[in-house]
Amino acid sequence: MKNTHERITLAWERSASGRSLLTAAVLAAAAFFLFAPSHLQAEDIDRCQRRVQHAEHELHEAIEHHGRHSRQANHERRELHAARERCWRERQRWWDEHEHRWHTERDWDEHDHDRD
Repeated sequence: MKNTHERITLAWERSASGRSLLTAAVLAAAAFFLFAPSHLQAEDIDRCQRRVQHAEHELHEAIEHHGRHSRQANHERRELHAARERCWRERQRWWDEHEHRWHTERDWDEHDHDRD
């Protein structure tokens, strides 16, 4: 049987390697949360822009194929409104496909496509 000193030394060495793993895991998690948000935020903004662009395209297609005041165009207007609202809710900005720029005021015109 090992003496007490050897058992304490062995236990300390085992817990030190466990602490090293725990420290490495904590550092990795901290690095993820420090560096990932900016990347994820940019990805969310890109996704938001693509959703609005897609909704704009679908609305233009519906107007072209079915008429400005058709059921299909009205549906796509609601989809565009929802895409803009989602961007606004998530990022307090919305993409204006006509001007190719972000707006930081909730100032879109629900009838902007009625005058195209």
